[in-house]
Amino acid sequence: MSSARVADSSYSSIEPPIGPGMYLVSYRGITRSPPRRGRRRSAALRRGRAARTSARCGCLSLVRSGYGGPRLTGRASIYTVTKQVGEFIWLGSTKAGETVIIKSTRHFRITDERDILRKFQPKTPHLRPLLDEIIEPPDPPTIVLKHLEDDLQTASAARKLNGKEIRYVSKRVLGALKVIHEDGYVHTDIKMDNVLVNYDPQNSTEQRFADVQLADLESTVHITSRFCEDRDEIGTPIWRSPEAQLGLKWGPATDIWSFGTMVISMIWGDNFFIFKPKVPRGHDEYELEILAKYHIYFGPFPPSYADLADPETLGVLSLIMNDVPPERLKPFSLASQREISKQDKDFILKIVKLDPRDRPAAKELLEDEWFNQA
Repeated sequence: MSSARVADSSYSSIEPPIGPGMYLVSYRGITRSPPRRGRRRSAALRRGRAARTSARCGCLSLVRSGYGGPRLTGRASIYTVTKQVGEFIWLGSTKAGETVIIKSTRHFRITDERDILRKFQPKTPHLRPLLDEIIEPPDPPTIVLKHLEDDLQTASAARKLNGKEIRYVSKRVLGALKVIHEDGYVHTDIKMDNVLVNYDPQNSTEQRFADVQLADLESTVHITSRFCEDRDEIGTPIWRSPEAQLGLKWGPATDIWSFGTMVISMIWGDNFFIFKPKVPRGHDEYELEILAKYHIYFGPFPPSYADLADPETLGVLSLIMNDVPPERLKPFSLASQREISKQDKDFILKIVKLDPRDRPAAKELLEDEWFNQA
């Protein structure tokens, strides 16, 4: 790592520019979110979102089967829709009575997820697999996915994960990321809700999970895609990387940040999200508070950000850092062993780096000694 990429201990390591249109007010006085240049939405994405709300799954208008629900014909089997569980997500069952997930809407992301899974699921068991594609009716696009019992967020809220479970989950999520990252793809929405689990039927107190799979790949894009090149907004703010939060160029390293944030939440449990603001989502200061928390726990933003951001964005960062008094700083590196073990803390500090160029790849993390702990 070059010396230029080492975080300066001064709050003012990034100097604010002076000129018209700059944020020459304190963080608390800023009434608009950070610069959104690069977050412009493509016309296709806007049309897709409109289609999602106006054209919910056409499968519900089909002739009903003898089981009372709409019947769908796939390439491999016939499915009965049993219950809607999301905006465009349904539970279904096979003729053998096995539960499946059905995604259906007139949105290009359905076919995107199908194509991504066809490409990568043969290479890893840690992606929730595509089981089938519906051919009747042919519209709207409809895919059938494996059903798992729970998501990691719900499982963690029900009972805090122990160290063995955290490493078990982490290794499988990184295994999935390694496969897609090595081919130049970015998941873009890594969070606990998107990690699905099946429970061990033996109900072990040491390790309750039998399967762990990364899901929701409809937003997965290649680094050369227009969404990546245009710096489109991705993911959920409290899991989002600093570069994505600021509308800067993002890539596979954004998933690594989100993974690190997820590990922190698994370790603390109790629905703890380290970057969650006190104000509600949609508030003018919501994302600004997240940026302040990056600085409070893992800052300051290093001088190397001058290579990544424009003067206006650097000005915002400088003002946010300068507005945080020293007594509010809570460096994660100083967390006590009562809060977190040294091994866990060291692992997280390798991952949660403000400069995306300083984060290790998934392949490197899988080789970390952290996974060898008893």
